[in-house]
Order: sequence, then C-alpha cells, then structure tokens
Amino acid sequence: MRAVLESLLRARNLDVTLAALGPAGEPLDPARTAPTGCAALDRLLGGGLRRGHLSEITGAPSTGVTQLAIQMLAAATARGEAVALVDTCDTFDPASAAAHGVALPQLLWIRERGDAARALHAFALVLQAGGFGLVVFDVADVAAHARRRFPPTTWMRAARMIEAGETVAVLLGRERMARSAGGVTIALESVPAAWQGHTHRARIFSGLAVTPRVIGAVVAGGPIGAGVAEASIPK
Repeated sequence: MRAVLESLLRARNLDVTLAALGPAGEPLDPARTAPTGCAALDRLLGGGLRRGHLSEITGAPSTGVTQLAIQMLAAATARGEAVALVDTCDTFDPASAAAHGVALPQLLWIRERGDAARALHAFALVLQAGGFGLVVFDVADVAAHARRRFPPTTWMRAARMIEAGETVAVLLGRERMARSAGGVTIALESVPAAWQGHTHRARIFSGLAVTPRVIGAVVAGGPIGAGVAEASIPK
C-alpha cells in the first residue's frame, strides 16, 4: 500500500509536499538538504533545510533571527549558490553580512521601505525566476495588521512555486506564519546576552547564546518530530 501511495505521489509530482515517509532512522538525501552553517542546528535538522520547501525562523527582537539568516546566506554562498534577500523594511547591513561570510556578488538584495505588498510581489517574482539556492523574505519588522492583508493563499502559492526544485525559501518573522509540509519552524527562544568582564563599566558584549526549537523536523535523521539544540549566534 505504501509503495502504491509513493508511486502515485511521484506521478503527480507531489511527493516532495509530504514529510519524509522513510523508516525511522533513514537519513535525508544530502543532495536535497541545504546546511544552515550552524552545526548543532544542522544535526537537529538531519543535515539542513529541505530544498523545494518553505521554512521559517521566528523570534522576538534580539534573539538572533537576522543573524541566523545571515549564517544561512553565508553557508549558501560558500557552496557557490546564488541567494536572494527581500528586505521589506530596509534593515539589512551589507558590510556586516560580508564580515560574517556572505559573498555579496552572489546576493540579490531587494530593498523596500516598509511596503509589504510590494515586497511580497518581489518575493513571488524571485521564486518564479528560479536559480536561487536560498531566498529569504524578511517581514520581521512588518506590523501585524500589514501582514494580515496578505491574501490567504500567499504561502501556499509560494510553496507550490518551489516544490521539487532546488530552492530553499525562508520567512523571517516575530511569530509563526507558514511553512510547507516538508519545511520547518525554527523558533529562537529569548535568553540573556553574553558579556565579558566583571563590572558593569568594563563589560564587553560577546554574543547571544540562543536555543533554537525546531518544529516539524526530521530529528537527527529519525522520525518526524521536534527538538531543541544549543547554538551560538555570532554578534
């Protein structure tokens, strides 16, 4: 019965829209995963984010959402991939990204100044164009009422645009928005900042030690589930 189901899904080009159906302990195909650049997180994800799927990174301000996205962009450009960032509120700092390893010549940076509708249209055009290993859509600073104006089918259409392809699409937001069946939610928990020094007047900020909680992932190549990993997001 299972073989028949998988055959039907492949015939309709729908097999990638479902979570892994393999037996417990069967690893994901490395060719169909994109490492994030964070080793602890990649172990939890079974190698990385699944290509052809929509995932999301969520968290309150200062929890490392942007920094994790930059790590992913850096990892993708290090693999020689073209990447794209739809920067809805013009918060991206190219110099900082380059310092953290992003190869800027391989980055398509689309800048908006708060117009969520235009940014969403640009995101759709980039996904339709294809050819990108990673596409990041940053709506973390978009007001909730503006996000609610997105059409109800927005994320379903985005997932359909990239299914069976090589692109990983990632949403950045303060709260959960959407992911495809084979995508994940990486929820970054708030933790105290790390400091060096013994007095308040002689302390140096040394970074954020965040705890990513992964929802809907294949944990360490095993069955569908959720997990927690400790990881450091560089300042």
